Amino acid sequence: MSDASPGGVATRDLRIEPLTPEAFAPFGTVIAAGADGTPFGPQDAQLEFGTGTPRFYIMRIPGRGLTVSGITRHRACTQTLASVGGLPWVLAVAPPEGLDDPSAEPALDAIRAFAIPGDVAVMLYRGSWHAGPLFEGAERSFFNLELADTNTADHQTCHLNRRFAAALRLVA
Repeated sequence: MSDASPGGVATRDLRIEPLTPEAFAPFGTVIAAGADGTPFGPQDAQLEFGTGTPRFYIMRIPGRGLTVSGITRHRACTQTLASVGGLPWVLAVAPPEGLDDPSAEPALDAIRAFAIPGDVAVMLYRGSWHAGPLFEGAERSFFNLELADTNTADHQTCHLNRRFAAALRLVA
């Protein structure tokens, strides 16, 4: 379904998919609980921080609804996100293509949306495009692991509404 808005921006529906490690593999890693003492392996996040200083913090985010008009990537590091309160949330993602090209943009049709259960974390590969955490309702808190200067020195956004005259409405 697609609706036209007054500014000439079409709103397209994008189905929210269930999260599985296989479906999320082009964008990053799903991190589920495991037994203590399990050896490091492919089920674990392969973190990349280069020479930067890792920053682990809790961010408070107001509910922004489930419409995406911009999507962002960080080319210098991986990013790991999880819900603080165990509530489910949604993340829109696109593959990390053109990692060495600062003017690269995601293909609109390559964007997918996933329902993230509250009991898992996700790690995004360097350069994976993402919009979220997204949810409806009141403010929520999320664990975030990235570089100390990610939001100022490594933050590239593609404005879908400007570039493609489109916004994505994430639907179940």
